[in-house]
Amino acid sequence: MSMTAEKTVRELALENTTATRVFEKLGIDYCCGGNKSLDEACRASNLSIDQVIDSLEMAEQAVHAAQKERNWQNEPLADLIAHIKNTHHKYTREEMARLVPLLDKVCSVHGKNHPELQQVRTSFQGLVQELTTHMMKEERVLFPYIVRMEEAVIQKEPVLPPPFGSVQNPVSMMEHEHDSAGNALRAMREASCGYTAPGDACISYQTLYKALADFEADLHQHIHLENNILFPRAIAMEKAH
Repeated sequence: MSMTAEKTVRELALENTTATRVFEKLGIDYCCGGNKSLDEACRASNLSIDQVIDSLEMAEQAVHAAQKERNWQNEPLADLIAHIKNTHHKYTREEMARLVPLLDKVCSVHGKNHPELQQVRTSFQGLVQELTTHMMKEERVLFPYIVRMEEAVIQKEPVLPPPFGSVQNPVSMMEHEHDSAGNALRAMREASCGYTAPGDACISYQTLYKALADFEADLHQHIHLENNILFPRAIAMEKAH
């Protein structure tokens, strides 16, 4: 996106969701003060315009870099797990922390005229609770076992038996929880008419819906990497050894 000091904060926020994250971090008001140019907003907050533009560009580049696909069918499972944790788990945690208060804010302002927001919030709150424990279980139990198993296979050492009988057992539980997350995403999309912000939506409302759509897209990619690549490969490795 073209970064110009003359563009309004609102324009930048709507062009790219990474901009709203930068603005929130720096304390730049992109909602009520969205009509100010980026230059004016930076002066009002005593921020260097050059540093803010650098931050915006870096945030966008990081997203593009993360989108460059590797062929995860052929990469080591340890690398795939590191990618899932450092890219998708990190993003999911950061966005849940950001979107819960944003949803509360939008509900408090628009909830009366748009009761569907409450449905979106209820579904998202349930999803946050589920994903928080889900990712913790993966990171503490399943992922470390898969990494150790792969190390043993590479070093031609015996694979230690897992405490859960077979890798298939925690995988089945994780896949069941992925199905539940998918149901929550569908409920949110349905309640929000495909994340279509109504005509009276303020910038925070529009930002929320765009961010929830991005969250959904990332979670779909995240689940795809686990269900369709990581889990089948781990099960096949266990069976072969």
